[in-house]
Amino acid sequence: MDLGIIGLAKSGKTTVFNALTHGHAETAAFGRGGAEPNVGMVKVPDPRMDQLVTLDQPKRITPAEVRYVEMGGTSEGFSKGEGIGGAFLNALGKMDALIHVVRAFSDPSIPHVQGSVDPARDIAAVNLELAFSDAAIIERRLERIATSLKAAKPAEREAAAYEQQWLQDLKSRLEDGVPARELQFSEAQQRSLANYSLLTAKPLLIVINIGEEQLAEVDELERSLQDQFRRPQTDVLALCGKLEMDLAQMAPDEAEEFRTALGIKQSNLGRVIQTSYRLLGLISFFTTGPDETRAWTVRQNTLAPQAAGKIHTDMEKGFIRAEVVPWEQYVTCGSWSEARKHGYLRVEGKNYLVQDGDVLVILFSR
Repeated sequence: MDLGIIGLAKSGKTTVFNALTHGHAETAAFGRGGAEPNVGMVKVPDPRMDQLVTLDQPKRITPAEVRYVEMGGTSEGFSKGEGIGGAFLNALGKMDALIHVVRAFSDPSIPHVQGSVDPARDIAAVNLELAFSDAAIIERRLERIATSLKAAKPAEREAAAYEQQWLQDLKSRLEDGVPARELQFSEAQQRSLANYSLLTAKPLLIVINIGEEQLAEVDELERSLQDQFRRPQTDVLALCGKLEMDLAQMAPDEAEEFRTALGIKQSNLGRVIQTSYRLLGLISFFTTGPDETRAWTVRQNTLAPQAAGKIHTDMEKGFIRAEVVPWEQYVTCGSWSEARKHGYLRVEGKNYLVQDGDVLVILFSR
């Protein structure tokens, strides 16, 4: 999945990007002077896969991957009520979800662009900007529909008039402050929306970037902002970007020891990925054996043939059945044959919905 990192200038976007990707990106304004967004691939940590690897000792290990795309600055007019445009908007439209980095740290050497630190204000400002951009996209589409209606045939007129009506309703809801991700759409409307790449339709993870002096109050701050801004397909978590970036440069054992000393219960970077998966409705299934252990990412409620298609298109076309063992039972038994012997192996057909953590063997005809 592609996750786009956005936020006001001087909010710590690049710091969070470096923490997530173990990178060393320099800050640069995207869309100005030919600057490109920072891009980093991250292997998804998964303790379940670690246990499968320990058991099967495969020659090759292939975890799932996440791609982070950080817009190193903001487009002209961003956060000023002037809308998002140009290369910035095009890049965001390609993302599966957005990560909004919000400044909560104080640093006199880095003045806040609004003159003061106020996470709730900044969240509301960026949400409004995303809504402005979507409303502008819809307005342009409505103008084209109005033009086409003048020469449309009766059948075409009915379809265009229907689209015009629900897009006008959607624009009104956006202007009322309701993002598209919180609305219900028919299947036909969802197909149309996919062509518009609306930013408020994308799942949103708000990352509150705190200072090290705020670590003692991080849970309270996170809960407070969750109460205000957690919505369907929107969540909030807090982390210290600078500290996490420093930890990312350490050896894993050293970083874990340091994290324990600070009282940090788990890697916040893992929390970002886990929350992103949940917001996007994604799960992982596994294939494993002496040659390779691999994690595959699919959406919840994916049928077995479509999951097989993630491995290879021939598997989906010639799908016969799937042999399934939940990962816990696979690890407990110690091998595929033992899982079969103890009755944990199930044979599932084309209507089986793949579950998170399933270990699969796909049988198919060529």
